[in-house]
Amino acid sequence: MLCAGIDLGSTYTKAVLYSPRSGVVGAALLKTGFKLAEAAEQAYRQALATAGARADQVAYVVSTGYGRHQVPFRDTQVTDLTAHARGASFFFPGTRTVLDVGGQTMKAIRIDHQGKVRSFRLNDKCAAGTGAFLEKTARTMGFAIEEIGPLAATSHNPVTISGVCAVFAESEVINQLSLGSAPSDIMNGAISSLVERSLQLMKRVNMEPEYTLVGGILRFESMARTVGEKLKAPLNVPPADLVQFNGAVGAAWLGWRRVEKLRNQGQLEEHLRERVGLVS
Repeated sequence: MLCAGIDLGSTYTKAVLYSPRSGVVGAALLKTGFKLAEAAEQAYRQALATAGARADQVAYVVSTGYGRHQVPFRDTQVTDLTAHARGASFFFPGTRTVLDVGGQTMKAIRIDHQGKVRSFRLNDKCAAGTGAFLEKTARTMGFAIEEIGPLAATSHNPVTISGVCAVFAESEVINQLSLGSAPSDIMNGAISSLVERSLQLMKRVNMEPEYTLVGGILRFESMARTVGEKLKAPLNVPPADLVQFNGAVGAAWLGWRRVEKLRNQGQLEEHLRERVGLVS
């Protein structure tokens, strides 16, 4: 018996299949696009394929993310704050502060020992406080998104990028290129700017260790390293292939908790029969 978590984000859709015995047994990631329900369905089917599982083996589906209400086969939905808090606790039970840096949002969350949200702060609406800032910087210099990490890793003398506004930051990047600054140093400077914004959010939630970093931008090792250097503290980061799936993992884990509750109430069999009708 499996549970699924669908994180329908503004940039990427992630799907995870979770087994209480084996942990994460299947996962899929694809660009969300404009057809949200279709993206959720496609990611779910891909996750089933990677797990070698069938839809009738899934007992519960929990959706999260900005498009969580657009997943037609869900049993319930939770906010991305709740999902990321639970996902971080799943990977690292001692987590007390979570930083999630995604393509369009950045969130700092303080949680308790049960993984429940105690306080949170979100970035303002400017893209300079999100992963899109780094992606825009890379594109301005003619690099692909996948090259952000390797590029920053070769930096020797990072330049200062204010990051107050994504539009103004682009002008700064162009100016630095005209001055002969190395693209690697410019990218490293952009990462440092994003880190400064993330630390401000973490301070506003009264951050405390352990610190866990999640989100698509954390697949670039230089981001986590720079945060660690600023905090002067060890950091938790999920395994490289799962760092983008934290919200989906948290949603799937919450699904399993719901299955256990239904079983204890003697309502699981009825739920499973209804679920067959939902996905048929």
